[in-house]
Amino acid sequence: MFQHFKQDLKNDLIAGLLVVIPLATTIWLSINVATWVVNFLTRIPKQIAPFDGLDPILVYFLNLLVGLAAPLLIIIIIGLMARNIAGKWLLDVGERVLQAIPLAGAVYKTLKQLLETLLRDSGNKFRRVVLVEYPRRGIWALAFVTGALDSEIQSQMPQKMLNLFIPTTPNPATGWYAVVAEQDVMDLTMSIEDAFKVVISGGIVNPGNVAVAALSPASNPVMENPVASVLPAPIISEEDN
Repeated sequence: MFQHFKQDLKNDLIAGLLVVIPLATTIWLSINVATWVVNFLTRIPKQIAPFDGLDPILVYFLNLLVGLAAPLLIIIIIGLMARNIAGKWLLDVGERVLQAIPLAGAVYKTLKQLLETLLRDSGNKFRRVVLVEYPRRGIWALAFVTGALDSEIQSQMPQKMLNLFIPTTPNPATGWYAVVAEQDVMDLTMSIEDAFKVVISGGIVNPGNVAVAALSPASNPVMENPVASVLPAPIISEEDN
């Protein structure tokens, strides 16, 4: 009985730590980041001191407002430049110079790809999340349906096909493009955002409550033809044999 109580106490302690440590870390990190951001944004207004003589609380909020407005305005101006020919040319030149730097170029390219994937409207690019057999039969991978196949290509196919994008981990901005029969995929109820979390984390983050969507009998997946037949086979060296 004592051993049982000891095991229960240990399980409760572990469960408590699993709750408290992430929560405390998140709160601590959020407070420190917020404090750093506020201090950074209000540094220039404090040095210029345009609001001397006002109430200290009002001065704090005015400094914060100016600190937020200034970088936001700069970002908007850069965005306007990126959307016109002259500004885009200047930014392209700057990007090429930055990417020529060995370490900084790799970091910049990776961050840009991640931000483009996460910030752009993924709802227009990705229709739904599916499971597909890749890279061989019996191994499943998350994939995004990007739309139906082009009518000209579809007319050459005996069944309805789908355009799939199979992302890589931890950078979902890269991956495989494949044309797969609709009957060879499984629809999931997982949202696009949750699927990105799973891919980026390598499966560590689990959104939970993910189920295979209800399909009609005609579209019920029947894996007679493995999807691996339409995808590049993994390269196996002689050393692996």
